[in-house]
Amino acid sequence: MAVYLTTFAVFLLVIAAMAVGYIFQRKSVSGSCGGLDGIGIAKECDCPEPCDARKKREAREARHADWKKNQII
Repeated sequence: MAVYLTTFAVFLLVIAAMAVGYIFQRKSVSGSCGGLDGIGIAKECDCPEPCDARKKREAREARHADWKKNQII
């Protein structure tokens, strides 16, 4: 039983260390291969017009990029 508890504690410590690293780096989690963008596909579907949710997300990302560009600190 001690082996199981020790193993569980080690896993918890590793997960906690990964969480701390993620918090301090402030980067988004991404896959190793780059996903569809890695092979030149910008979106998952072949629709000519992006959906409303994607339009909202792109507008929010553009505002955030402008804010970061104009940030003094």
